[in-house]
Order: sequence, then structure tokens, then C-alpha cells
Amino acid sequence: MTKRTPGPDPFNNPFSKVKLAEPKKAEPSKPVAPPPPRKEKPVALDAEAALFLEAMGEVLPTKADKKHAAPAPGARLDPVKVAQEESESLAQLAELVSTEGPFEVTDSGDRLEGRVRGFDAQVLKRLRTGGFRLEGTLDLHGHTRDKAQAALEPFITQARRAGQRCVLVITGKGLNSADQQPVLRASLQQWLTQGRLARHVLAFCSAQPADGGSGAVYVLLRR
Repeated sequence: MTKRTPGPDPFNNPFSKVKLAEPKKAEPSKPVAPPPPRKEKPVALDAEAALFLEAMGEVLPTKADKKHAAPAPGARLDPVKVAQEESESLAQLAELVSTEGPFEVTDSGDRLEGRVRGFDAQVLKRLRTGGFRLEGTLDLHGHTRDKAQAALEPFITQARRAGQRCVLVITGKGLNSADQQPVLRASLQQWLTQGRLARHVLAFCSAQPADGGSGAVYVLLRR
């Protein structure tokens, strides 16, 4: 019986001996770092607001109430709302220190004092105690009322234009006047709180004894 020569295997796979590359394992994705926090540009304050903040110094935080409770940890803040609140606060501050009147005036006889309504009490206290450097002095002692007014207006106007912050106006105590009344001091109150000069003035008060006491007045000018 004739032996049959084995032929090619009909099911032979020519690629059976080819080794396929093992698929690479996918590397775990690296966490994306969050973007750096956006730096807010500092809000430029005018000189009056800067003076207010300087006088206030460090302010202790008040207890949060229900209307202004602190947000819960992890809560997202609305940047639009935050910006609006900051703008409103700065607007109120600017209005507080830049308003042009009316004035609140107190005259107890020994001391004269006036300030723009809403002016900060801490700044006024600093003025009372001579806390501002005197950058100009006008001596009206012995002047008539008309001559004193004629000298005061250009003095205050030029002092403000020169950037002077606090000036001293000497009126005298009126002891040498006919009725021994401080006529110029009463007139000075009117001149500083009314008309053109009122637009240059934030506050005024009787000076410390070393600067003339009740016979002289510190005048705090606007920037």
C-alpha cells in the first residue's frame, strides 16, 4: 500500500510563530495643577481715604451677624458680588471724607471746633491733640475784620494748592478789643464753613496751648 506524503496543513497559520507585542499599559493621568490665584490690582485710594485709613490704624474684626455671616468652608464666592461690595465700600469711604458740607460746629467759649458732617472722629481727635505737622502759619492778631478776611482767603487757597495739609491761624483771644470779645475767632468760624473757603477745609479746632490755645486754630485742608 502506497504511503501518502503529507501535504501542507490546510489549517496552517503562517503567522502562528510571529510574536505580537504586548499592548502597553496606560499610564495613570497626572493631576492637573490648578491655575495660580489671580492677583487683584490694588485699589487706588485718594488722599482723603488714605488719611482716614491711617488714622483708623488696625481695626479689629467685628462679630459676623446673620446678614454678613462668613461663607462655609469650601463654598464658592461670587466674584461679581465681591467686586460690587468692595466698590460700594470704597464709594462710601470716599463720600465720607470728601463731602463739601455742611459743617458741624461747636463753640464752648474756650474751644472752637468744626468738621464736615460725617468726618471721622479719630482724625479730629488727632487734630485736637496737635498730631498734624504745621506747614503754614497766618497771624491775624490785631487785624480788623475786613483786613483779616482779605488775608485769610489767599492764605488758605495757596496753602491747599501747595499741598499743605495742616495750617495754623492765629486770631488772638480778644483781650485787647473794645468789648474784650474774640471777634476774629467768631468771624473765622463763619469764613471757614461758608462760601469759597469751605471748599478747601475738612476740619478745624482750637490749638494746643503751645501753639496759642483758644487764640489760634488748627485748620485741616483737603488734598
